[in-house]
Amino acid sequence: MSHVVTVPELLDGHTVLDIECLDRIYLNGYVPKLQVGGQVVTFLHDHRGMPIASPAVFEQIGTRFRQAVARFAESNDVPMVKFKKGIRKASVMEPLLRRAARAGRSRVVAIGWAQEFQLVWTARKRDTDPARPPQFSFAKTDRRVTCYYFYVWDEFWGPGFIKVCAYFPYPAKVWLNGHEHSKQAAASAGIGFTELSNGFARCDDPDGLQVICDRLGPPDIQAFFDRWTAVIPVPFTAADRAAGYWWELSMRQVEVSRTLVFDAPRQARAFFEALIADNLDLGRPENVELLFKRDPRGRKPKDQAGGVFKTAIDRNNQGVTINAFWRHSRVKQYLKDGRALRVETVVNSPDDLGVARRLPNLPELQARARAVNTRLLHTEESARDVSSIVQPLRGYRSPPSPVMAGGPQDYGSATLESWPWPAPWPTYCAPSPASRTRACAP
Repeated sequence: MSHVVTVPELLDGHTVLDIECLDRIYLNGYVPKLQVGGQVVTFLHDHRGMPIASPAVFEQIGTRFRQAVARFAESNDVPMVKFKKGIRKASVMEPLLRRAARAGRSRVVAIGWAQEFQLVWTARKRDTDPARPPQFSFAKTDRRVTCYYFYVWDEFWGPGFIKVCAYFPYPAKVWLNGHEHSKQAAASAGIGFTELSNGFARCDDPDGLQVICDRLGPPDIQAFFDRWTAVIPVPFTAADRAAGYWWELSMRQVEVSRTLVFDAPRQARAFFEALIADNLDLGRPENVELLFKRDPRGRKPKDQAGGVFKTAIDRNNQGVTINAFWRHSRVKQYLKDGRALRVETVVNSPDDLGVARRLPNLPELQARARAVNTRLLHTEESARDVSSIVQPLRGYRSPPSPVMAGGPQDYGSATLESWPWPAPWPTYCAPSPASRTRACAP
């Protein structure tokens, strides 16, 4: 007789490692004192001492910055790489970062550059008396400008980069990886481990590793940013920084993961595909709201819950990923390296979880995202006979599940628009060539 069980019940006693950790961290760097037009005038006239608050100063500062980058690259033997359109930046830099990792010394590995659209300040000359000095008004506009990517290998963080725009107000980005930081910290603490790609497969001290992951927070990220902005060229001077014209960091995208490593990975794919088939309704409004529920005392989101609620199944060369979307964010689940179940809450707007964007609020965001991951596992159910799923994890021989009987299936994608699906299996369809997440036809 079928018995409905949750994922934690199924996996109880069949995992060798269960780790929660920050994954990819992508931050905005912005200057709080240069966010409105009046502050631009104050910077140019009062701080820089210009008699006329003219946009010509923007180009002067930008030119000096570009020249400083070129000198830095030449004097430190750092290659400068122009990013071509359509080429994945990480793929271009990966060989250089791997070489730096083998050397084990903190350094700027390479400087990538490209012309990209950025939100920058532009000026318009006001209609004033020609006999008097010109006056300008300032507004933010998307313009195609030069951006520099300073790829570094850091002894505490491993690979990362800082991106700096070469035009006023010089917005910045920071990319880091929490798993890489935890690997460096575990190695320094003498904790033995086996790596997954972007994760851990085994560990001699799981509790100690979890403590390291829990300890990672805003001070570590801020220290990384401060350490490298003291090394690389920046458009702001020491006098600018002393006057408060410097970057603060806010959260642009944060991935919070939980990884459960199976003790018998050869049966992991059968388990995961069966799990997908039984939980295609995760994206329905009543379910996704349950996953992302927030403390009623938290901040209210700027927009109401709405738009398209869906469960999307992405197919790629690495396997299948199931996504449940909520506002700008999502929670996803996939098989990692064929041996671990990875659950990740991808927060594209901290507002979605009722958290402010500034970096000091990262611990609160991480706690709420971890709760989403936990609720997902406890919400997912399977109506199959427990023994048919648990026994393969023990390595026993058992008949293949309906999903695996004919080999891996092409799920395409299923969304609410295709509801109802034939129970218990979804409608299989080929996705649109232009999109991996196109809904099946109803």
